[in-house]
Amino acid sequence: MNLHLPVFARRLLRPLLDPYRRYRHAKLIHAVRVSIGLLATILLTTGINLPHGEWASVTMLIVIGGLQHHGNIGKKAVERAYGTLIGASVGLLLVVQQAYFGQPLLTYLLMSVVCGFFSYHAIGKGGYIALLSAITVFIVAGHGDNPISDGLWRTVDILIGIVLALAFSFALPLYAVYSWRYSLASALRDCAAIYSRIISGQSVTDDEHLKLLNRLNAAMLQLRSLMPSVSKEVRISMTELDAIQRHLRMCISTLEILGNTRPDPRDEQAMARMQLTLKAEHRQIRVQWVGMARALKSGFTERLDRPAAQVSDDAGLEAPVQNALDGYRLLTLQLAGNVDAMRQRLAKTASHWKI
Repeated sequence: MNLHLPVFARRLLRPLLDPYRRYRHAKLIHAVRVSIGLLATILLTTGINLPHGEWASVTMLIVIGGLQHHGNIGKKAVERAYGTLIGASVGLLLVVQQAYFGQPLLTYLLMSVVCGFFSYHAIGKGGYIALLSAITVFIVAGHGDNPISDGLWRTVDILIGIVLALAFSFALPLYAVYSWRYSLASALRDCAAIYSRIISGQSVTDDEHLKLLNRLNAAMLQLRSLMPSVSKEVRISMTELDAIQRHLRMCISTLEILGNTRPDPRDEQAMARMQLTLKAEHRQIRVQWVGMARALKSGFTERLDRPAAQVSDDAGLEAPVQNALDGYRLLTLQLAGNVDAMRQRLAKTASHWKI
Protein backbone atom coordinates (compact mmCIF):
# COMPACT_ATOMS: atom_id res chain seq x y z
CA MET A 1 0.00 0.00 0.00
CA ASN A 2 1.94 2.99 -1.26
CA LEU A 3 1.11 6.37 0.26
CA HIS A 4 2.67 9.41 -1.39
CA LEU A 5 3.53 11.47 1.70
CA PRO A 6 6.32 13.94 2.41
CA VAL A 7 9.45 12.46 3.99
CA PHE A 8 8.84 14.10 7.40
CA ALA A 9 5.24 12.81 7.43
CA ARG A 10 6.37 9.27 6.59
CA ARG A 11 8.88 9.34 9.43
CA LEU A 12 6.29 10.68 11.86
CA LEU A 13 3.67 8.12 10.85
CA ARG A 14 6.06 5.19 10.38
CA PRO A 15 4.88 3.38 13.55
CA LEU A 16 1.33 3.44 12.19
CA LEU A 17 2.06 2.83 8.51
CA ASP A 18 4.60 0.04 8.95
CA PRO A 19 2.72 -3.29 8.57
CA TYR A 20 5.03 -5.16 10.95
CA ARG A 21 4.59 -2.63 13.74
CA ARG A 22 0.84 -2.70 13.26
CA TYR A 23 0.99 -6.49 13.50
CA ARG A 24 3.08 -6.33 16.69
CA HIS A 25 0.72 -3.81 18.33
CA ALA A 26 -2.53 -5.08 16.80
CA LYS A 27 -4.34 -5.52 20.13
CA LEU A 28 -3.51 -2.00 21.27
CA ILE A 29 -4.54 -0.48 17.93
CA HIS A 30 -7.77 -2.49 17.99
CA ALA A 31 -8.59 -1.37 21.54
CA VAL A 32 -7.99 2.31 20.70
CA ARG A 33 -10.05 2.05 17.51
CA VAL A 34 -13.02 0.47 19.31
CA SER A 35 -12.82 3.08 22.08
CA ILE A 36 -12.84 5.96 19.59
CA GLY A 37 -15.65 4.28 17.64
CA LEU A 38 -17.78 3.95 20.76
CA LEU A 39 -17.11 7.57 21.65
CA ALA A 40 -18.23 8.58 18.14
CA THR A 41 -21.51 6.62 18.42
CA ILE A 42 -22.24 8.13 21.84
CA LEU A 43 -21.52 11.70 20.71
CA LEU A 44 -23.54 11.26 17.51
CA THR A 45 -26.63 9.70 19.04
CA THR A 46 -26.70 11.98 22.08
CA GLY A 47 -25.76 15.03 20.01
CA ILE A 48 -28.84 14.69 17.81
CA ASN A 49 -30.90 13.35 20.72
CA LEU A 50 -31.64 10.03 19.00
CA PRO A 51 -33.99 7.78 21.05
CA HIS A 52 -32.45 4.50 22.24
CA GLY A 53 -29.02 5.58 20.95
CA GLU A 54 -27.32 2.98 23.13
CA TRP A 55 -28.15 0.36 20.49
CA ALA A 56 -25.74 2.04 18.07
CA SER A 57 -22.96 1.50 20.63
CA VAL A 58 -24.07 -2.09 21.24
CA THR A 59 -23.94 -2.74 17.49
CA MET A 60 -20.48 -1.21 17.26
CA LEU A 61 -19.25 -3.68 19.88
CA ILE A 62 -21.00 -6.63 18.23
CA VAL A 63 -19.57 -5.91 14.78
CA ILE A 64 -15.94 -5.02 15.58
CA GLY A 65 -15.46 -5.55 19.31
CA GLY A 66 -14.13 -9.09 19.00
CA LEU A 67 -12.80 -8.87 15.45
CA GLN A 68 -9.59 -7.07 14.62
CA HIS A 69 -9.03 -8.25 11.05
CA HIS A 70 -10.49 -6.24 8.23
CA GLY A 71 -11.66 -9.28 6.25
CA ASN A 72 -13.77 -10.52 9.15
CA ILE A 73 -15.24 -7.12 9.98
CA GLY A 74 -16.72 -6.61 6.51
CA LYS A 75 -18.36 -10.04 6.57
CA LYS A 76 -19.64 -9.50 10.11
CA ALA A 77 -21.12 -6.10 9.24
CA VAL A 78 -22.97 -7.51 6.23
CA GLU A 79 -24.35 -10.38 8.29
CA ARG A 80 -25.33 -7.94 11.04
CA ALA A 81 -27.14 -5.76 8.48
CA TYR A 82 -29.07 -8.74 7.08
CA GLY A 83 -29.92 -9.99 10.55
CA THR A 84 -31.05 -6.53 11.64
CA LEU A 85 -33.28 -5.94 8.62
CA ILE A 86 -34.89 -9.38 8.84
CA GLY A 87 -35.36 -9.23 12.62
CA ALA A 88 -36.58 -5.63 12.59
CA SER A 89 -39.14 -6.40 9.87
CA VAL A 90 -40.48 -9.38 11.79
CA GLY A 91 -40.45 -7.43 15.07
CA LEU A 92 -42.40 -4.54 13.57
CA LEU A 93 -44.98 -6.96 12.12
CA LEU A 94 -45.42 -8.51 15.57
CA VAL A 95 -45.88 -5.06 17.13
CA VAL A 96 -48.48 -4.16 14.49
CA GLN A 97 -50.47 -7.35 15.02
CA GLN A 98 -50.34 -6.85 18.80
CA ALA A 99 -51.70 -3.32 18.39
CA TYR A 100 -54.43 -4.58 16.02
CA PHE A 101 -55.57 -7.77 17.79
CA GLY A 102 -54.56 -6.95 21.34
CA GLN A 103 -53.93 -10.63 22.18
CA PRO A 104 -50.69 -10.98 24.21
CA LEU A 105 -50.84 -14.78 24.23
CA LEU A 106 -51.03 -14.84 20.44
CA THR A 107 -48.05 -12.47 20.28
CA TYR A 108 -46.01 -14.67 22.64
CA LEU A 109 -46.86 -17.75 20.59
CA LEU A 110 -45.89 -16.06 17.32
CA MET A 111 -42.62 -14.77 18.79
CA SER A 112 -41.72 -18.23 20.08
CA VAL A 113 -42.50 -19.88 16.75
CA VAL A 114 -40.56 -17.26 14.78
CA CYS A 115 -37.51 -17.50 17.06
CA GLY A 116 -37.71 -21.29 16.94
CA PHE A 117 -37.55 -21.01 13.13
CA PHE A 118 -34.50 -18.76 13.38
CA SER A 119 -32.87 -21.13 15.89
CA TYR A 120 -33.37 -24.02 13.45
CA HIS A 121 -31.34 -22.10 10.88
CA ALA A 122 -28.83 -20.80 13.45
CA ILE A 123 -27.02 -24.14 13.28
CA GLY A 124 -24.96 -24.35 10.12
CA LYS A 125 -24.18 -21.95 7.29
CA GLY A 126 -25.69 -18.51 7.81
CA GLY A 127 -26.22 -19.26 11.48
CA TYR A 128 -25.01 -15.83 12.64
CA ILE A 129 -27.62 -14.05 10.50
CA ALA A 130 -30.39 -16.27 11.86
CA LEU A 131 -29.29 -15.76 15.47
CA LEU A 132 -29.07 -11.98 15.07
CA SER A 133 -32.51 -11.96 13.43
CA ALA A 134 -33.98 -13.65 16.50
CA ILE A 135 -32.21 -11.25 18.87
CA THR A 136 -33.32 -8.21 16.85
CA VAL A 137 -36.95 -9.35 17.03
CA PHE A 138 -36.83 -8.82 20.81
CA ILE A 139 -34.77 -5.62 20.53
CA VAL A 140 -37.41 -4.06 18.27
CA ALA A 141 -40.61 -5.62 19.62
CA GLY A 142 -39.85 -6.38 23.25
CA HIS A 143 -42.62 -8.80 24.20
CA GLY A 144 -44.87 -7.25 21.58
CA ASP A 145 -45.80 -4.25 23.70
CA ASN A 146 -43.18 -1.80 22.38
CA PRO A 147 -44.51 1.22 20.47
CA ILE A 148 -43.92 1.06 16.73
CA SER A 149 -41.91 4.29 16.95
CA ASP A 150 -39.50 2.67 19.44
CA GLY A 151 -39.00 -0.28 17.12
CA LEU A 152 -38.23 2.01 14.19
CA TRP A 153 -35.77 4.12 16.20
CA ARG A 154 -33.93 1.05 17.45
CA THR A 155 -33.67 -0.24 13.89
CA VAL A 156 -32.20 3.10 12.80
CA ASP A 157 -29.73 3.02 15.73
CA ILE A 158 -28.53 -0.44 14.79
CA LEU A 159 -27.98 0.56 11.17
CA ILE A 160 -26.05 3.65 12.31
CA GLY A 161 -23.87 1.41 14.46
CA ILE A 162 -23.15 -0.84 11.46
CA VAL A 163 -22.16 2.09 9.25
CA LEU A 164 -19.85 3.56 11.93
CA ALA A 165 -18.30 0.15 12.63
CA LEU A 166 -17.48 -0.25 8.94
CA ALA A 167 -16.07 3.27 8.81
CA PHE A 168 -13.75 2.60 11.74
CA SER A 169 -12.70 -0.75 10.29
CA PHE A 170 -11.22 1.22 7.37
CA ALA A 171 -9.36 3.53 9.75
CA LEU A 172 -5.88 2.02 10.13
CA PRO A 173 -7.12 -1.43 9.09
CA LEU A 174 -5.57 -4.52 10.66
CA TYR A 175 -5.33 -7.01 7.84
CA ALA A 176 -5.37 -10.75 8.49
CA VAL A 177 -2.78 -11.08 5.73
CA TYR A 178 -0.26 -9.28 7.98
CA SER A 179 -0.71 -11.90 10.69
CA TRP A 180 -0.56 -14.66 8.08
CA ARG A 181 2.66 -13.32 6.54
CA TYR A 182 4.55 -12.76 9.76
CA SER A 183 3.35 -15.97 11.41
CA LEU A 184 4.40 -17.95 8.33
CA ALA A 185 7.78 -16.17 8.30
CA SER A 186 8.31 -17.06 11.96
CA ALA A 187 7.32 -20.68 11.28
CA LEU A 188 9.85 -20.93 8.43
CA ARG A 189 12.61 -19.58 10.66
CA ASP A 190 11.67 -22.18 13.28
CA CYS A 191 11.90 -24.86 10.57
CA ALA A 192 15.42 -23.64 9.75
CA ALA A 193 16.35 -23.66 13.44
CA ILE A 194 15.10 -27.23 13.92
CA TYR A 195 16.87 -28.38 10.75
CA SER A 196 20.14 -26.84 11.96
CA ARG A 197 19.79 -28.74 15.23
CA ILE A 198 19.17 -32.00 13.38
CA ILE A 199 22.11 -31.80 10.96
CA SER A 200 24.52 -30.54 13.63
CA GLY A 201 23.82 -33.50 15.90
CA GLN A 202 22.03 -31.60 18.70
CA SER A 203 19.44 -33.39 20.80
CA VAL A 204 15.96 -33.79 19.31
CA THR A 205 14.41 -34.71 22.65
CA ASP A 206 15.47 -31.80 24.86
CA ASP A 207 13.16 -28.97 25.92
CA GLU A 208 14.46 -26.47 23.35
CA HIS A 209 13.79 -28.78 20.41
CA LEU A 210 10.33 -29.75 21.68
CA LYS A 211 9.54 -26.09 22.31
CA LEU A 212 10.29 -25.27 18.68
CA LEU A 213 8.14 -28.15 17.45
CA ASN A 214 5.22 -27.13 19.68
CA ARG A 215 5.52 -23.55 18.42
CA LEU A 216 5.40 -24.81 14.84
CA ASN A 217 2.28 -26.87 15.50
CA ALA A 218 0.61 -23.86 17.15
CA ALA A 219 1.55 -21.72 14.14
CA MET A 220 -0.07 -24.27 11.82
CA LEU A 221 -3.37 -23.91 13.66
CA GLN A 222 -3.17 -20.12 13.67
CA LEU A 223 -2.40 -19.97 9.95
CA ARG A 224 -5.31 -22.28 9.21
CA SER A 225 -7.73 -20.02 11.11
CA LEU A 226 -6.49 -16.93 9.23
CA MET A 227 -6.93 -18.38 5.75
CA PRO A 228 -10.61 -17.45 5.14
CA SER A 229 -9.99 -13.81 6.08
CA VAL A 230 -6.77 -13.64 4.05
CA SER A 231 -8.60 -15.04 1.02
CA LYS A 232 -11.25 -12.31 1.26
CA GLU A 233 -8.78 -9.48 1.86
CA VAL A 234 -6.25 -10.12 -0.92
CA ARG A 235 -8.20 -12.33 -3.32
CA ILE A 236 -6.06 -15.45 -3.03
CA SER A 237 -8.08 -18.61 -3.52
CA MET A 238 -8.46 -20.94 -0.57
CA THR A 239 -7.03 -23.68 -2.81
CA GLU A 240 -3.79 -21.73 -3.22
CA LEU A 241 -3.55 -20.92 0.49
CA ASP A 242 -4.22 -24.53 1.36
CA ALA A 243 -1.41 -25.61 -0.99
CA ILE A 244 1.04 -23.34 0.86
CA GLN A 245 -0.25 -24.68 4.18
CA ARG A 246 0.23 -28.24 2.92
CA HIS A 247 3.87 -27.54 2.00
CA LEU A 248 4.49 -26.21 5.52
CA ARG A 249 2.82 -29.25 7.07
CA MET A 250 5.00 -31.56 4.95
CA CYS A 251 8.10 -29.65 6.05
CA ILE A 252 7.21 -30.13 9.71
CA SER A 253 6.39 -33.81 9.25
CA THR A 254 9.65 -34.44 7.37
CA LEU A 255 11.64 -32.64 10.05
CA GLU A 256 10.18 -34.92 12.72
CA ILE A 257 11.10 -38.00 10.67
CA LEU A 258 14.61 -36.70 9.93
CA GLY A 259 15.18 -36.10 13.62
CA ASN A 260 14.50 -39.78 14.28
CA THR A 261 16.35 -41.25 11.28
CA ARG A 262 19.58 -39.25 11.22
CA PRO A 263 22.83 -41.09 12.04
CA ASP A 264 23.59 -41.48 15.73
CA PRO A 265 25.28 -38.20 16.80
CA ARG A 266 27.73 -40.29 18.84
CA ASP A 267 28.92 -41.95 15.62
CA GLU A 268 31.26 -39.20 14.45
CA GLN A 269 32.17 -40.96 11.22
CA ALA A 270 28.52 -41.40 10.19
CA MET A 271 27.74 -37.77 11.05
CA ALA A 272 30.78 -36.56 9.09
CA ARG A 273 29.78 -38.68 6.09
CA MET A 274 26.24 -37.27 6.23
CA GLN A 275 27.55 -33.71 6.42
CA LEU A 276 29.85 -34.26 3.45
CA THR A 277 27.32 -36.14 1.29
CA LEU A 278 24.45 -33.70 1.83
CA LYS A 279 26.36 -30.44 2.27
CA ALA A 280 24.76 -28.79 -0.78
CA GLU A 281 21.23 -29.91 0.17
CA HIS A 282 21.65 -28.74 3.76
CA ARG A 283 22.73 -25.30 2.64
CA GLN A 284 20.02 -24.97 -0.01
CA ILE A 285 17.20 -25.90 2.37
CA ARG A 286 18.27 -23.48 5.09
CA VAL A 287 18.94 -20.64 2.64
CA GLN A 288 15.51 -21.06 1.07
CA TRP A 289 13.67 -21.14 4.39
CA VAL A 290 15.43 -18.00 5.63
CA GLY A 291 14.98 -16.32 2.23
CA MET A 292 11.22 -16.99 2.23
CA ALA A 293 10.94 -15.71 5.81
CA ARG A 294 12.75 -12.49 4.89
CA ALA A 295 10.58 -11.97 1.81
CA LEU A 296 7.39 -12.48 3.80
CA LYS A 297 8.47 -10.09 6.54
CA SER A 298 9.99 -7.33 4.40
CA GLY A 299 7.78 -7.52 1.32
CA PHE A 300 10.85 -7.61 -0.95
CA THR A 301 9.80 -10.64 -2.95
CA GLU A 302 12.46 -10.57 -5.67
CA ARG A 303 14.42 -13.22 -3.80
CA LEU A 304 11.49 -15.61 -4.26
CA ASP A 305 12.03 -15.56 -8.02
CA ARG A 306 15.51 -17.02 -7.71
CA PRO A 307 15.35 -20.74 -8.57
CA ALA A 308 17.07 -23.18 -6.28
CA ALA A 309 20.46 -24.49 -7.30
CA GLN A 310 20.30 -27.94 -8.85
CA VAL A 311 21.99 -30.07 -6.21
CA SER A 312 20.93 -33.51 -7.38
CA ASP A 313 19.09 -35.27 -10.18
CA ASP A 314 15.87 -37.24 -10.08
CA ALA A 315 17.85 -40.47 -10.06
CA GLY A 316 18.69 -39.77 -6.43
CA LEU A 317 15.03 -40.11 -5.54
CA GLU A 318 14.65 -43.38 -7.41
CA ALA A 319 17.83 -45.10 -6.18
CA PRO A 320 17.24 -48.12 -3.91
CA VAL A 321 17.60 -47.60 -0.18
CA GLN A 322 20.40 -49.84 1.05
CA ASN A 323 21.18 -48.35 4.46
CA ALA A 324 20.01 -45.75 6.98
CA LEU A 325 22.05 -42.98 5.36
CA ASP A 326 20.38 -43.65 1.99
CA GLY A 327 16.98 -43.31 3.62
CA TYR A 328 18.02 -40.10 5.32
CA ARG A 329 19.35 -38.73 2.02
CA LEU A 330 16.11 -39.62 0.24
CA LEU A 331 14.08 -37.74 2.85
CA THR A 332 16.42 -34.76 2.55
CA LEU A 333 15.99 -34.65 -1.24
CA GLN A 334 12.21 -34.80 -0.83
CA LEU A 335 12.38 -31.97 1.72
CA ALA A 336 14.47 -29.86 -0.68
CA GLY A 337 11.89 -30.39 -3.42
CA ASN A 338 9.03 -29.50 -1.10
CA VAL A 339 10.75 -26.33 0.11
CA ASP A 340 11.41 -25.21 -3.47
CA ALA A 341 7.79 -25.90 -4.42
CA MET A 342 6.68 -23.73 -1.50
CA ARG A 343 8.99 -20.94 -2.70
CA GLN A 344 7.35 -21.11 -6.12
CA ARG A 345 3.88 -20.91 -4.57
CA LEU A 346 4.82 -17.84 -2.54
CA ALA A 347 6.39 -16.20 -5.60
CA LYS A 348 3.24 -16.89 -7.63
CA THR A 349 0.97 -15.23 -5.05
CA ALA A 350 3.34 -12.46 -3.95
CA SER A 351 1.50 -9.74 -5.86
CA HIS A 352 -1.58 -10.47 -3.72
CA TRP A 353 -0.15 -10.77 -0.19
CA LYS A 354 2.53 -8.06 -0.58
CA ILE A 355 0.46 -5.13 0.76
